[in-house]
Amino acid sequence: MARNLLKNPAGEEQMEFWELTENGGSQWQVEEMPGDCGHGFGDDGVTKYFSTSFELCLKRQVVDLLAEGYAPDDLDAQPAVTVEDWYSGRTDSGCTYQLTVCLLDENEEILQEFKPESVTLDPDCDDCSWKQVNHTFSDYGPGLRLISFEHGGQDTKYWDGWFGVRVTGSSVIVEV
Repeated sequence: MARNLLKNPAGEEQMEFWELTENGGSQWQVEEMPGDCGHGFGDDGVTKYFSTSFELCLKRQVVDLLAEGYAPDDLDAQPAVTVEDWYSGRTDSGCTYQLTVCLLDENEEILQEFKPESVTLDPDCDDCSWKQVNHTFSDYGPGLRLISFEHGGQDTKYWDGWFGVRVTGSSVIVEV
């Protein structure tokens, strides 16, 4: 059952399955790889990405593990939960990227959270190519039932359009 639990992780179905928690500026957009002033991804299977704008853009999916077929006993055994995300900037504009992943119980109380520091990409000192962030949760206690995955960002120049961070290839895998 080790499969990606996020639906539409690379924008193939536009914004389907994502809750837009922040949709500022020119709002979220899906673009074709590599895009204007962008880099190729390195995986021919990933052909699109989500692009952010000049005000904060965040999107979220909450995975219901029971609805996905996981048994409560298996989840209470605290299986490893691995999350991965890919982000990049444009070569003509700086941007910020952020990610928050929470393991939740049935009451949506946080069992464990992964929230790395926000990243700022500057094309003057960074090649703005695709970068991976990943994390494996462990020892979070019994009760895991939901996983909240939220990511996004914005550009740092406040230019109209889609000059902010780009995200794609997101995944959440429960290793039962």
